[in-house]
Amino acid sequence: MRILLYNPDNGVTRNFMPHLWMFLLQALTPSGHEVLLIDGNAQPMDEAGIARYVREQKIGLVGIGAMTRMIAKAYRIADAIRSVGVPVVMGGPHVTEMPDEALGRDGGTRHADAVALGEADETWPKIVEDAVRGKLKDVYAPVDDFGQERKPTLQPYPTIPWNALDLDQFNIVPKAFYPLLKKVGSGWGTLRIIPVESGRGCPYGCEFCTVTGFFGDSIRFRTNESVVNELLLLKERAKKERGQMAVFFIDDNFAINVKRTKSLLRDIIAANAQVHWVAQISANLLRDEELVDLIAAAGGKWIFIGMESIDPTNLAGVNKGFNKPGEYAAVLERLAQRNVFAITSFIFGMDNDTTGVAERTLQQIRTWPPGLPIFGLLTPLPGTPLYTRLHDAGRLTRVKHWQEFIPFSMAHTPLKMTIPEAHAEVLDGWNRSYSAEAIRKAVDSIDHKPLGYRINIFIARLCFRGIYFPQMGLWAWLKVIAQNRGTIFKLMKEGFTGRPGVLDRIPAHSATRDSASSAD
Repeated sequence: MRILLYNPDNGVTRNFMPHLWMFLLQALTPSGHEVLLIDGNAQPMDEAGIARYVREQKIGLVGIGAMTRMIAKAYRIADAIRSVGVPVVMGGPHVTEMPDEALGRDGGTRHADAVALGEADETWPKIVEDAVRGKLKDVYAPVDDFGQERKPTLQPYPTIPWNALDLDQFNIVPKAFYPLLKKVGSGWGTLRIIPVESGRGCPYGCEFCTVTGFFGDSIRFRTNESVVNELLLLKERAKKERGQMAVFFIDDNFAINVKRTKSLLRDIIAANAQVHWVAQISANLLRDEELVDLIAAAGGKWIFIGMESIDPTNLAGVNKGFNKPGEYAAVLERLAQRNVFAITSFIFGMDNDTTGVAERTLQQIRTWPPGLPIFGLLTPLPGTPLYTRLHDAGRLTRVKHWQEFIPFSMAHTPLKMTIPEAHAEVLDGWNRSYSAEAIRKAVDSIDHKPLGYRINIFIARLCFRGIYFPQMGLWAWLKVIAQNRGTIFKLMKEGFTGRPGVLDRIPAHSATRDSASSAD
């Protein structure tokens, strides 16, 4: 049987990274079946296009995974596929919380022939087997003999054959630039950001987060050897292709067990398995100097930190009081000293937010090392304590907001400002952080560092700008480039002419860390 695994586009901007679930289920599919992958962010398809594709490719089963912000698109795609007689199984966080919606049991349209609840590592082979026999069940859930949910241990972990997979759709480099960039340095004809997980689960239980509900608060890890071997496989492929390969560790909190994380990082260094990587780590865990040293030496380049707010009252209100805003500056400086920078995430529209929250937040950000600030609105996702609290209080303005997804639009009324005011604060945060002037200042603020770090900050800022301001077309990119031409010319001039004395201004400990963290 030919199976298609489909991930809908994210509704905001095209993802720069594929989703791991597709590759994982492909590896878990019983032998004798052919599995095709389509990520709607990389290969956009409308309903007619996907229906035509499954007919022409003689697909026998389609699996669709989606988070809440993608679910409306996922349902439309599923409806189109089912209309041509091909069965659809749906899974992911939203479907796990709202299975009756997907199955039409809530009085609405049925979108799926079957749903997979929770982590599908165990249930996917059974789903494929039942589909072959034409006997799909409505619901598949990973439960033990007593009806209790069972979580996969991640040991052993399926081997994803990154060296053999077709990854062309996930190359970030425009095709027109392949021939030229392949000859640059170690080769830039390809650039892919690959999702890798080293563990699952989070014990914190933040009120707005779906992680605890989906993956649970029981933390499970792969073996160090398994992770290291995967990194080596990716590194070898990049070398063979004369391209670039970066990794995003998608663990909900990569350093949740600091002792284990240090062990993994040491093993990565010992095996010379360093690739450039990004990971999500909460600020409280980055107090550990040795951990940050190991992050830098093991190839870590960016850390995603969910700061959420600079107001302790807000943080306590969403069960994230372990974040201490007074520590943010020290955490970011500790990373920057090792040439590791931060993606700092903020949520506006919390219960203690008032107008001017964007400017107050930006005043703090301006005192920190440069990074990638991102701004969003507090969103009550189904199945979270936040959704229940706001629903019970009658504060939801769009009870089923996912049925008509509107990017950066609130679904409830904040306590201390209006919905339009909250929207204006988010826009203000993005405008001020990603203007040409702000990008120039971010680049200039690390003028004492080697050129590569400033180029890294510059390119990352341009790419992250696209999260809020769409720049998916050629003309949009040309406009952005024109706006930032001053910074581009400055960086290009230095690249061609060099700048004597730069290395002399790098502290000895930073130079050592640079050498260790960029070994590949």
